[in-house]
Amino acid sequence: MTASNLTPVFSLHQGSLPLLISIPHLGTQIPADIAATMTPVAPRTDDCDWHLDRLYGFAKRLGASILTPTYARYVVDLNRPPDGANLYPGQDTTGLLPVDTFDKEPLYRDGHLPDDAEVARRRDVYWKPYHDALAGELAALKAKHGKVLLWEAHSIRSHVPRFFDGRLPDFNFGTSNGASAAPGIADELAALVERHGGYTAVANGRFKGGYITRQYGQPEQGVHAVQLELSQITYMEEHLPYAYDEDLAAKVTPLLEALLTTALARVKAA
Repeated sequence: MTASNLTPVFSLHQGSLPLLISIPHLGTQIPADIAATMTPVAPRTDDCDWHLDRLYGFAKRLGASILTPTYARYVVDLNRPPDGANLYPGQDTTGLLPVDTFDKEPLYRDGHLPDDAEVARRRDVYWKPYHDALAGELAALKAKHGKVLLWEAHSIRSHVPRFFDGRLPDFNFGTSNGASAAPGIADELAALVERHGGYTAVANGRFKGGYITRQYGQPEQGVHAVQLELSQITYMEEHLPYAYDEDLAAKVTPLLEALLTTALARVKAA
């Protein structure tokens, strides 16, 4: 599927395992027509889930399917409901079409906020194709294997006062309080991190899973969804130019692989 400028909206690598890794906030591109309405802050894409395709590079070798978007979350947030409903009632969050950054810097020039028609257009052009691909690959993997694990890969700065106090735990597992995956799997994964040592972890804490985890995780139907919100301090620099840290990443990737294989084994046994 392509946008009007013929740039693909998403990329899907199809693997051999009943495992789909979705990285919905990886994109960094902003179409020229949208960029023209935005402030100079927007092209920095500060709130990108930087380098996760590189960090999860081992997953192709394992045989995972991997779905990634082209466009930045500032264009449309693929992990928000199509109606823009707040996933965390009473807490401050960014919306389907974010209007400011995590640090509350405005993304649009005065008088250029997207109207309802623009929201609908972006939902059709950028949001829907990604979700169609996601649903289609899950259906194909389930048909082939009977069960499937959807791993929602995310990352965020370790300090974002808008969303949480202090420093975020390194590994934040979310299963919508147990509703989106096999019972106890988030706690088991958090315990694995703690046993590994060197990192902190929590299950269903501040980040319980976004729209994708909640919408597609239906364990009773054989689809188990786990979100990992990884603190960026574990593998990269959290300030411009947001550089990948080879040494830090080399330490965290074996643990990520162990987490994926553990979760997949639990799903197969469920």
